[in-house]
Amino acid sequence: MNGRAPIGITGIGRSNIGRRLGKPAILLAVQAALAAVESAGITVEEVDGIAVNTAGVDHPRGFSGVGVSDLQAAMGLSLRWYAGGPELPGQLGSVIEAASAAKAGLADNILCIRAVTEASAQGMGGRAAVMPGGGPHEPGSALPRVGSSAQWVAPFGAPSPANWIAWFAQAHFNAFGTKREHLGAFAINCRRNASLNDAAIYREPFGMEEYLGSRLISEPLCLLDCDVPVDGAIAFVVSTGRSRAWREEGGDRPALIIESVGAAVKGKPSWHQWEDLTEMAMFGAARDMWARSDLGPKDIDIAQVYDGFSFIALAWLEALGFCPKGESGPFVEGGTRIALEGTLPVNTDGGQLSAGRMHGYGHLYEACIQMWGQAEQRQVSRSGVVEAGASGLSCGSMDKARMPQTAVVASGGGPLAGCLTLVSSGS
Repeated sequence: MNGRAPIGITGIGRSNIGRRLGKPAILLAVQAALAAVESAGITVEEVDGIAVNTAGVDHPRGFSGVGVSDLQAAMGLSLRWYAGGPELPGQLGSVIEAASAAKAGLADNILCIRAVTEASAQGMGGRAAVMPGGGPHEPGSALPRVGSSAQWVAPFGAPSPANWIAWFAQAHFNAFGTKREHLGAFAINCRRNASLNDAAIYREPFGMEEYLGSRLISEPLCLLDCDVPVDGAIAFVVSTGRSRAWREEGGDRPALIIESVGAAVKGKPSWHQWEDLTEMAMFGAARDMWARSDLGPKDIDIAQVYDGFSFIALAWLEALGFCPKGESGPFVEGGTRIALEGTLPVNTDGGQLSAGRMHGYGHLYEACIQMWGQAEQRQVSRSGVVEAGASGLSCGSMDKARMPQTAVVASGGGPLAGCLTLVSSGS
């Protein structure tokens, strides 16, 4: 996103996030949106764009969130630009589209919103994240709807993303010697980070013995490898340097420049029939992002990577170049390298495995909080974790030179992927 007019995140907001809140997605979305607008220091009248991720008909209940029209009407917005739909690049697709639109001068303050009610959908007579809970079925049928890619896997006992990711994980195990203990090291580190996050769904730490004893879901993935469905909404304001929301380094919540982006769709629009099951679309997205960037993996202070399942996060670490292909297992072994005090802190809020599945938006939210020095007990610095017991940190109370200055955020798995780099303005 290099060029004369900087583009970045100037405000963030979120609703309550929890299990089975029982509230409509539009209410959660408006709560998050208003918080983001206030955070950016602008008014609702100054919002001139919206970008949202919505799911198509092949997605289960609680996944679709809210559309542009509903949000525009609820907030009384006057828009110059909008985008929304299921075919965006990964779960960060709406942010990537907003950055591109802002760069093109189509809008100056764009609201990006993701709202989900998956946990409540589960409690209404079915599982929201697998096909029997409202996925792509013919009415009254236990089989997937004709024309859906699920028709090729459901009859063979693979109705869930857990099954689909399991075959990628098993292929990686077979090719490179990756072990369940490597997945466990990542999950354990996420829970350790979540124990310092008051907003996380699961905060009780566990060890390797408990991980290995957890119920298998789809070999080699166990329950603790799976993320946590939640209800909630997160919003961002993506602004241009022309907006009065733009604040340089030294002010309160300086703009976080979206320095580069990457997106890819690879293979067929499904999780099967891949030539190489040790790769996913994320490898192409990461290559494009770095090709457009002045940064490289060694320049990144923190990484927030998609962990819908623990193996996806390991795959992202390889795709992003933090370790060679096939070596993500040894890279995370023991958890020290990716810990809060490690050389590359990863998923510092607990990620989707422990904090809750906000479809990549939670990862971007955490990156912003860390780069603004407002992560309290789990705050990291460029030289390691802030002293134990620190709380209530803000831009004014933490040495700005110690805050993370760069971050990479990545989301998606299988055939879809999106990623971006953030740089604190003025750094």
